[in-house]
Amino acid sequence: MIKIVPQANRCRATALPQLLMMLLFFAGCSADLPQDDRKTGSSPLPVREVTATIDIAQTFQTIDNFAASDAWACQFVGNWPDEKRNAIADLLFSTDTSASGQPKGIGLSLWRFNIGAGSARQGAQSGIKDEWRRAESFLEEDGSYNWQQQAGQVWFLKAARARGVNKFLAFPNSPPVNFTKNGKAFASNGAPNLAPEKYNAFADYLADVIQGVERTHGISFGYISPVNEPQWDWSDGGQEGTPFMNEDIAGIVRALNTSLERRNLDTKIDIAEAGKIDYLYTSDDKPGRGNQIEAFFSNSSPYYVGDLSHVGKVISAHSYFTSSPFEEAVAKRKQLAEKVAAVPGLAFWQSEYCILGDNAGEMDGNKRDLGIDPAIYLARVIHNDLAVANATAWQWWLAISPYDYKDGLIYVDQNKTDGNYYESKMLWALGNYSRFIRPGAVRVGLQLTGDKADDSSLLASSYLDAVNHQLITVAVNAGIHPVKMKLNVKGANIAHVRPYVTTADESLQPGNSLNSDTEVTLAPRSVTTLVANVQ
Repeated sequence: MIKIVPQANRCRATALPQLLMMLLFFAGCSADLPQDDRKTGSSPLPVREVTATIDIAQTFQTIDNFAASDAWACQFVGNWPDEKRNAIADLLFSTDTSASGQPKGIGLSLWRFNIGAGSARQGAQSGIKDEWRRAESFLEEDGSYNWQQQAGQVWFLKAARARGVNKFLAFPNSPPVNFTKNGKAFASNGAPNLAPEKYNAFADYLADVIQGVERTHGISFGYISPVNEPQWDWSDGGQEGTPFMNEDIAGIVRALNTSLERRNLDTKIDIAEAGKIDYLYTSDDKPGRGNQIEAFFSNSSPYYVGDLSHVGKVISAHSYFTSSPFEEAVAKRKQLAEKVAAVPGLAFWQSEYCILGDNAGEMDGNKRDLGIDPAIYLARVIHNDLAVANATAWQWWLAISPYDYKDGLIYVDQNKTDGNYYESKMLWALGNYSRFIRPGAVRVGLQLTGDKADDSSLLASSYLDAVNHQLITVAVNAGIHPVKMKLNVKGANIAHVRPYVTTADESLQPGNSLNSDTEVTLAPRSVTTLVANVQ
C-alpha cells in the first residue's frame, strides 16, 4: 500500500533525493541507454552539449487535444467533499498560474466521459467483482432515461468546462445491459455481445445520451467513440467490455451516423479505439478485427465508412504493448504513419494509454510509483507517438486511479465518500506537453546535433502556436548526465525562452526567461518544456 502523506502535504508525493533516484535508475531503468551513460564515479557527471535546430517551415501534424478519461473513479470522487474534488479538477484542467508562473494544473484540452452500461445497477449479479469497475447507466430497465445518473462523472464534466475545457468525447465500453446478448456488460466466450438487430437501438441510445446530457447538463460532446478495444475478448468480468469484428463496427457506425443525422447533432464518430496500434495496419493475430485503416477508409472495402457525414477523418488506437523496446516502438510508429499518410486527410489519435506489462524490461506496469522513473518512460512514449507516429491527439487512460498499478495521473484512497489524493510525476510529465501545446499548434521540424545527439536518451520535439505567437519545445533527458542544449531556430526570431522543468524534485517548475542564444541545461532524468515568444 502507498504510504499516507502527512496532512499538510497530502496533495503531493514527497520527492526522493536525486541520489536515490540515480540508484533506482541503475537498478532497473537503464536498459534503453548507451553503455557509457551507465558508468559512475566520484568525479562530476560530464555535460553533453547538443544543438536543437528547429525549422519553422517544415510542418507536420496539427495538434487537436491532450486528454484523459473519467473511468472509473470519477463516479465516486466526483461526489467527494468540494475542497478535494475541486483541487483534483484544478490539477487536471486548470491553465492558471501563480504569480511566479507556476502552473496550477496540466491543462487537459479534452475530457473523455465513460457512458456506463448499467453494471452498477446489477450489483454483484453483474459478474464484475470490483465495484469500482462497474458503471451506472442513464438508461433505466423500463427504457426511460434518468439524467441524474452518473452524477459524479457529470460533476467532472462541468468542472472541466468551468476550467476552460471545450472538447468532450463520450465512449461506452459496452452497450447497455438492456441490449446485450447475455444481459451482462461483458461478453461470453469472446463473442460480440450485441446482436446485429440491436445496432439501431444501440445507435439511438448513444444519440439520446449525447442529446440528453447537452439538454440537461449543458455539455456538448464533439466526439462519440462507439466501440473500445474490439480485439480483446472481454469475457472475464474484469470490467465492462465487448469484442467486435470489423463488420460489426461498420454496422454500428452506419446506424449511429443515421441517428446523429436524424437529430441534427454535430457530433463526430471516432473509430476504432484499437487495442494496440498494430491492428490499424495489420491483421496480426486478430483476423477480421485488424487492418482497420484499410477496412474503414478504403473505398474498396465492404466496411468502408469514410464517406459518412459524421465519421471524422481520424483513426484511433491505443499505444499499449507497443512502447518497448525503444527501437521496435519507433519502427511500428513509422509503419503506422506511412499507412495513415496513404489516406488523404486521415489523422491518427493515440486515444488511450497507461503503463501496462513489463515493457521488455524497460518499465514494469505493476505497482504504483509516484516518482520520476515512470514519468520519464511516459514522456518517451508521448514523444514517439507525436514525433514519429504523427498523432494529432494524445489521451491517457485513468485520470484518477485507486489501484496499485502505473495507471493513474492522480491516485486516491479507495473510498467512495472521502479520502486522500496523491499527485504522480506522470501527471506533470504529461503536463509538460498538455499544458503548453494547445489545440491548433503545429509540430515543426527539429534536428538534434552534437555530443551523442543520435542516442535515444535525449528526445525533443517542437510546436508552433501561431495564435499565441509561441514556439514550444519539449525535451526528455532520460540519461543520468546533464545536457546543454542550444536552440537554433530557422524561419523565425524567438525571445524570452522560459523553461518549465519536471524532475524528481520539481513539477513544471518555471525558470527565469532566457535569451534565445542561451544554452539551456537539461537536468538528468528530466522533462523540460521551453516556451519562447515568436517575433
